[in-house]
Amino acid sequence: MKISESRVETQNAGRYLAQLCKHFAHKLPVELDDTVGSIAFSIGICRLEAQPAALLMRCESPDAAALDQLQTVIADHVARFGWREAPEIVWRSR
Repeated sequence: MKISESRVETQNAGRYLAQLCKHFAHKLPVELDDTVGSIAFSIGICRLEAQPAALLMRCESPDAAALDQLQTVIADHVARFGWREAPEIVWRSR
């Protein structure tokens, strides 16, 4: 399993968590509570955690190509939802 993580510094972590999960819930299996969520894609899973000053994102996929695709999907949506603050998303392999 290939894994990458990103810590997005933001005061809006809870809002991004809810937006991401609700957006994808129309098409994919999603779990969501106040501070954590997960989105199950066909190419892998994204686990999210809202902290007071950051959104933690962890992507897990069976191979590097799927991981790259999953990272791109998640990063594009976070950037779109957070266009006002232009969040910096840097993925780190684990």
